[in-house]
This record gives sequence, C-alpha cells and structure tokens, in this order.
Amino acid sequence: MNTNPDRDDSVTLNILDTVEQNEHISQRDLSRKLGVALGLANSYLKRCVRKGLIKVQQAPANRYLYYLTPKGFSEKSRLTAQYLSCSLSFYREAGNSCSRLLDQCERNRWHRLLLCGVSDLAEIATLRTLERKLAIVGFFDPSSDRDTYLGFQVWKRLDCAAPHDVRIVTAIVEPDQYRVVIMRDVAQLPLLIPDVLRLKSDQY
Repeated sequence: MNTNPDRDDSVTLNILDTVEQNEHISQRDLSRKLGVALGLANSYLKRCVRKGLIKVQQAPANRYLYYLTPKGFSEKSRLTAQYLSCSLSFYREAGNSCSRLLDQCERNRWHRLLLCGVSDLAEIATLRTLERKLAIVGFFDPSSDRDTYLGFQVWKRLDCAAPHDVRIVTAIVEPDQYRVVIMRDVAQLPLLIPDVLRLKSDQY
C-alpha cells in the first residue's frame, strides 16, 4: 500500500485509539469513524494486526473483537506524543510567522486586516492580532460554507469584504490558489503570506 507516512501514522493512531475505546467496533463503523473507504480501513487494520499492535478474537454471530496488545499501547503512546509534538511545533512556527507579518503591518500602519482562508492558521493569526492594536475586518474564503468564523464575517467574494488595508493568506490547503485569486483583484492592496506556508511572499 503506497501511502504518505504522515497519513499512515495519523490513521494508525486513530485506529488504535478507536479500538481501545470500543473493542466491539465493526470494520464498517471503523471506516466511517476514520472517514476512509472500507477497503482502506481493512488494510490498515490488517497491518496493525501483522505488526502485533492489535489482537483479533472471533465472537458469536460472525463478529470479531479487537484488543490492543502491550505493543499496541506502547505504539499509541509514541504516536500520540509525536502528534502533539508536531502540533505544538506547527503552532509555534505559525505563531512566530504571523507575528513577523503583524510587525510589518504595524510598521506600515496597515491597521485593518482581511484574512484569506478559514483554517487553523487563521485562528492562530487571529489570536496574535488580538494582542495588538490591529483589527481583523473579517475573512475571505470562497470555499467556506460558514457565514462567520471566530465571530468575524466570512465573505466569498473579495469585492464584498469590508474596507481593509492589507490581505494576509491564512489558507493551509492550496494557499497558492488564494494568492492567484487575490492578485487578480483590481483593488491591488498589499498581500502578505506567512513564511510558514513556504510560498514566496508577493506584495504590491
């Protein structure tokens, strides 16, 4: 099975956590909980069994019980620590990245910010902005089904957004697509991109 290592670890952690909480869970319910196809859930489950992380026991009515082995508990602890470490590292890196952009906004007296993209990065940027004398006017996100986010309005069109001085890309999924859309806008306001997104920052 040719898959991404990070995704493998994430799915494995979710399987171990789910099995620990409910040993009676069926493979179909497991696939629903994980949000993956039944065949993929079955492949991951078999892999966990082969690695000795999960033990399978047949139960009445052609059902199966799944138990975490001592090795499974140890692997769950390792993956949990790895996940938390990555999450905290991202939070620190994203927070510092946003702070550098906010310093730039203050130097240029860009006080009204439009954040482009509803995401975890947008939440971090919002928290950092609230520490300063800057104001978020709202969010631009054409793919969001939200009308508000973190108490701010979400617009699906740039020309509908409240007046603002600068735009900051906060989308994590395909952020470059947001840059393309924003740079086509005739308003041509400054555009900033947090370096945590690993994109070249275009400003005009």
